[in-house]
Amino acid sequence: MRHSLPPTHPIRTLAAGLLPLLALVLFAGTAHALDPINKTWFGDLAVKGYDPVAYFNEGKPVEGSEAYEYEWKDATWRFANAENRAEFIDAPEKFAPQYGGYCAYAVSQGVTADIDPEAWKIVNGKLYLNVSQSIQRTWERSIKGYIRKADANWPRILKEG
Repeated sequence: MRHSLPPTHPIRTLAAGLLPLLALVLFAGTAHALDPINKTWFGDLAVKGYDPVAYFNEGKPVEGSEAYEYEWKDATWRFANAENRAEFIDAPEKFAPQYGGYCAYAVSQGVTADIDPEAWKIVNGKLYLNVSQSIQRTWERSIKGYIRKADANWPRILKEG
């Protein structure tokens, strides 16, 4: 007779916590020089083509359009409409995600990772993105602490690439 561990068993809980971290490490930044803006492999899209202004103005992720693009910091930023594009052009630092659009939790751990545009949060007027919803839940357990660690790590990560 086979027995499985109950969902709250410590071994299952530990495994559930380690799997996202293992994925984060495996898919962390590669050996080449780090681009200060996280971009897609094809098209050099920042935020995977999502409108960074929409997170603030609409309170949700919204895909941008090819009709409303803007080049900033060697990346192509897409917007849902002309108004959002104009707002970004006027103040890109206000709307661009922290840590160049890399996963905020990963940066707090001293590495970089891609993002899921659906895993986001605005904290103190700044946009933070994470690699997945499960990593986001981990990050949300200690947002201030993880931001403090990421803020300290980011200059080194950029420098070391």
